[in-house]
Amino acid sequence: MIKTIAAWIGSYADHPDPRSALAGKVALVVASNQPFYPLYLHWIVGTAAWPAWLSLLSTPFFLAVPALAKRHSFAGRTLLPLAGVGNTVFCVKLFGAASGVELFLLPCALLGTVLFRPDERLKSAVVAALPFIVYFFVDAHLGEPVMMTSEYARLVALNGMSVAALIALIGLLCSTLLAAREV
Repeated sequence: MIKTIAAWIGSYADHPDPRSALAGKVALVVASNQPFYPLYLHWIVGTAAWPAWLSLLSTPFFLAVPALAKRHSFAGRTLLPLAGVGNTVFCVKLFGAASGVELFLLPCALLGTVLFRPDERLKSAVVAALPFIVYFFVDAHLGEPVMMTSEYARLVALNGMSVAALIALIGLLCSTLLAAREV
């Protein structure tokens, strides 16, 4: 049963284009981890973390990446960093910049560059630039966060480690992609 589910998930994320396969795998890892984020915040902050459950509203966008990539590779690869930026902006409104949630713009910027071939750079320039644009303008326009807490240092630690793990995963998958080309 577990092998069957794992095989189905693997085939859902798989794609003949290695960059689309990379996007699908990263998207499914993000989507599978999203339900745990509110639980971590409840453990750190308590019931004041109820807005964290709203962050699950972005899960369908991450789950759609492999399906969209199968229909249109460029669109599927574009959806992943856009969903990440959208989720990050939403979470900044929920938790505030002091939570360190803006750190998630870093893997979005990385994905905005590694998911596209050199001949797609012009088309993907906005996707690559969006995390930087959002970082410089989001705080001034979102107003007060929904959740206020005195535990921001712990949230920064959680978000920082989560971002580091996500960047490491992307690096490992990119390394695998490059190793396959060397053969």
